[in-house]
Parts: sequence; C-alpha cells; structure tokens
Amino acid sequence: MRNYAFHKRFFKLLQLGFDYWTPVGGAITPRERKLVSGFVDYLCESVGREHTPALSDAAEQYLNTVATCRTRDTALLKSFDAFREWVTIQAGFYTEHIYPDGSRGRRAKSIAFANMDETEFQQVYKSVLNVLWNWILFRKFSSPEEVENVAAQLLEFA
Repeated sequence: MRNYAFHKRFFKLLQLGFDYWTPVGGAITPRERKLVSGFVDYLCESVGREHTPALSDAAEQYLNTVATCRTRDTALLKSFDAFREWVTIQAGFYTEHIYPDGSRGRRAKSIAFANMDETEFQQVYKSVLNVLWNWILFRKFSSPEEVENVAAQLLEFA
C-alpha cells in the first residue's frame, strides 16, 4: 500500500527543484556545445589525460553560466507539468513510443497510486532526487540529504 505522506513529499521535492530551475534552453546552440566539448577533448589530448566526467561537468556548468547570462533579460515561462515529465523521464521511468515517421518519443510513467506500488515509488523518488541533485540542486545545497530535509520542512509549512 502506498504512503500518502511520502507521495506529498515527492511533490515537494519536485517543487523545490522547479523553484531553483531557471530555463536556459535554446540559449546555447548545438554548434557551441560541440565546440566546447571538442575544446575539452583537445585539452585532454594535449596533456595526455582522459576526458573525465568531472571535465564534462565543468564544461556543462560553463555552458549553463553562458546561457544564464544570455537569458538574463528574457521573460521565462516555466511549466511544472513539463518539468515533472522531464525529471521523471531522466530518472528512467518512462515508456517509449514509435511514431508513424519512425521517430521515437518518451512519456513519463504515471505515479498514480493505482499504477505503482510503494517499492517502485521509492525507486522513483530516489532516482528523481538524483536527477534533481545532479542537474539543479547541487548549486544551492550542500548534499542530497539537505535537499530532502528542506523538502520535508516545506511540507510541514504547507
């Protein structure tokens, strides 16, 4: 049986991630992203080192900083539903569809009580926390545990 309080905490966690997320999509072109990635590869080859995830993360943070500067004076429209869909898909809980043109699309799985048991929901929660931490919340909080504590505190105020 699903725990309703845990379900509410999940949505507070999502809301926390949504509140700290600033959309910058489209501010960096694919060519710019490829250029920065190629430059990181060049630097690695120059010093005889492997391209590590830490370097990829640093390049991504740089691109996010540039994107944020470019969108500073732009009105931003955010959609919680679209955000929730993206986070759930990134967490690995989705179904994949093939369209008539051969392209593929992903849709987040429903987390409704009737569609998911408590064990699977706990896996979703943990994966979503990891996605929010790795993409957004690491910039504002010291640890995933702190994020969970803040989400729990926000739930108490609701």
